[in-house]
Amino acid sequence: MSKKKLKLPISVCILVKNEEDHLFNSLSPLSIFEEVLVYDSGSTDKSLEICEQFGAKVISGEWLGFSESRKKLFSEASQPWIFWLDADEVLTSELASELKSVFSNEIKCQGFEINRMVFFLGKKIRHGEWFPDWNLRIFRADSWRMDDRDVHESVNLLGSSFRLSGLLEHYSYRDWNDRAQRVEHYSNLWVQMKKEQGSKTFLGEGSIRALWRFFRAYILKFGFLDGLIGFKIAISVASEVSLKYKKLHQLGPR
Repeated sequence: MSKKKLKLPISVCILVKNEEDHLFNSLSPLSIFEEVLVYDSGSTDKSLEICEQFGAKVISGEWLGFSESRKKLFSEASQPWIFWLDADEVLTSELASELKSVFSNEIKCQGFEINRMVFFLGKKIRHGEWFPDWNLRIFRADSWRMDDRDVHESVNLLGSSFRLSGLLEHYSYRDWNDRAQRVEHYSNLWVQMKKEQGSKTFLGEGSIRALWRFFRAYILKFGFLDGLIGFKIAISVASEVSLKYKKLHQLGPR
């Protein structure tokens, strides 16, 4: 008589809206976890159908912003551990095996950091601003808090963390046009957040920061080792910085 395989005591939490292009690959490796929770904020494509196909529990609601939507989703978790996963991320088999090993022993930390590798235009981005990209993604359900931020939200861990060696694959942008659209959207959120914080900028600050960001991404972080695409990414990252500070400066004083 075969033993029933025990699932990991983790609630995987994913925010979803019209993610049918990503969800099949994202949800496929998640059968090793006890619970998969999805917060859907109004999908009109086949996202819900795909979630149901993989047995995910879907919670439907209005979009509350990144931080509030995540906090609402995390509060629904039934397991002692939470795994923050984005719809465009894929759990690798190496990371899955590592988690099985880690959770078969006593765990003394409160969270785990995971490194993400971006796949862009069919290429692995191994250097520059996009790699390494460490994020706290697995944490005890009773050991976290999150600030109210509209963009670049993150979990503040109440305790110690450990870095895992397995990777998450991150399929963040379909192409350059998709990246440009997201940069435009997120820069608006960033500027609004900075204005609410009372942040100020000076003429030329965006250019200075953009030059530094290019140098850091392309030279200090070895973006040049990724070839032409590494150069283009460094330019894109610098342009994003310039755009944000230009918008912030144009808004003027509060």
